[in-house]
Amino acid sequence: MKPTERGLLIAALGGVNEIGKNMYFIQYKDDIVVIDCGSKFPTENLPGIDLIVPDITYLLDNKEKVRALIVTHGHEDHIGGIPYLLKQLNLPVYGSKLTLGLIKIKLKEHGLLREAELHTINADSAVEAGQISASFFSINHSIPDCLGICFQTPEGTVVHTGDFKFDMSPVSGPYPDLHRMAEIGKQGVKVLLSESTNAERPGFTPSERQVGEHLLDAFIRAKQQVFISTFASNVNRVQQVIDAAVETGRKLALLGRSMVNVVNVSMELGYLQIPEGLIIEPEESERYPADKIAVLCTGSQGEPMAALSRLASSKHPKIEILPGDTVIIAAGPIPGNERNLAHVIDNLYVLGAKVIYGSGSSTGMHVSGHGSQEELKLMLTLMKPEYLIPVHGEFRMLYQHRLLAESVGVQSDNVFIVNNGETVRIEHGQASLGPKIPAGNSFVDGLGIGEVGNIVLRDRRHLSSDGMIIIVTTLSKSEKTMLADPEVISRGFVFVKESEELMNQIRELVLSTMNGLNEAERSQWNDIKQTLKDNIGRFIYSQTKKRPMILPIVIEV
Repeated sequence: MKPTERGLLIAALGGVNEIGKNMYFIQYKDDIVVIDCGSKFPTENLPGIDLIVPDITYLLDNKEKVRALIVTHGHEDHIGGIPYLLKQLNLPVYGSKLTLGLIKIKLKEHGLLREAELHTINADSAVEAGQISASFFSINHSIPDCLGICFQTPEGTVVHTGDFKFDMSPVSGPYPDLHRMAEIGKQGVKVLLSESTNAERPGFTPSERQVGEHLLDAFIRAKQQVFISTFASNVNRVQQVIDAAVETGRKLALLGRSMVNVVNVSMELGYLQIPEGLIIEPEESERYPADKIAVLCTGSQGEPMAALSRLASSKHPKIEILPGDTVIIAAGPIPGNERNLAHVIDNLYVLGAKVIYGSGSSTGMHVSGHGSQEELKLMLTLMKPEYLIPVHGEFRMLYQHRLLAESVGVQSDNVFIVNNGETVRIEHGQASLGPKIPAGNSFVDGLGIGEVGNIVLRDRRHLSSDGMIIIVTTLSKSEKTMLADPEVISRGFVFVKESEELMNQIRELVLSTMNGLNEAERSQWNDIKQTLKDNIGRFIYSQTKKRPMILPIVIEV
């Protein structure tokens, strides 16, 4: 029997045992509802890859059953893959006003906006998708307009929390709807999918308002220009930067395309309050005293091409950081980005800047948007789920979330820690592991998606590690004899002018190899190429202990 023919199926296509590319779905018979479609940045061992998005093979194989995509909020790890999903599967997208505003930017860039079916929802909305219906509740996070989702299915209620914290003094509303969450829990929750990012952190996550106080203090103390880098989508923090600039009489310049786009959309939709005349172009900063300038930029993760990295290396064309300027990094590093960010901070110190970063209590310029242990336990207590599927986190976070659930009364056997592609089936009220489905990474390389496979990546790593040697041989078409000396070209292997003896030895080996082939072997290009690769590869390794890619080219004249 197919996995879709009985019970309720719940699965992650991304977002478990990793940070990023969150994507989940629930399915009851012929109805599938997808939750989020995010992206994540590639690691150093993926050369040339621009972005990683979820593998949606299962959805494409069942495209006639996919009813809707519901998006919990507007962060990249939840919306970054949507253009690539809609290119392959055109389905209605539901999200709050700001979330859809940010999605529209992406769809416009990809030429998809006109055909997209977008529906605005809020905490009072309801969505019907066949035998699955969805209602919503307000939650806090580091971006406004976040929603948790409550699904009603024939097998019971399934709740997806979205990313959340319980901030009782948010920079902008709404407050977390504790009454609605408690009411959902009172009515009975069969399965809770709850985020796990901060499951290792004790206590409560501090309020975002705390960052605003530290920002204002840093602005007041700064004697020259102030540069602030944060996530463009952290709209609440952007508002606090705006407030600090207004309070201290500074003009504000924006650097980075994503920052400009998010600020414009948020302002149009009423999520940012910006006094007229506050925003200036970066090149206009020279008209004002240094103590009257603030610059808000992207690059808080140390991304090489982002504005902050270019400023730190004195390569930005419009503005520069001078000795005595203050640089504030108002974001925490995503796991894996620590080294890149540390390199940028080092460069900022070399320029003579005063750098403020980190989340310490005295000068902390960042608080997490994710709930810590006590908040995760509060969510569990409000929802009272029979079953828990920890999501949104690496394995240690998911495991710690299981322990937290046990501490508030959830049975250990009722907590399912799954991998991407593993399913949980609810049938006749009982949960069990279901069948595995296709899941993994799809690589975005330029305009293509899914075109770069393991073989291509292996070759790229090979090239980046030891370079390549190109060997060009010219043969007589009729007599199969060498017509010219072989040409040996090195790229990323050795510097030819300093390795002339080695290159001459390689040429001599090519000649002896070709002369050692019989007439039958010379008539087969594949035999020639393979013999050259084997002989030259062994020789180069014996001389250099390197294994460059060897690319023989045979030309017949």
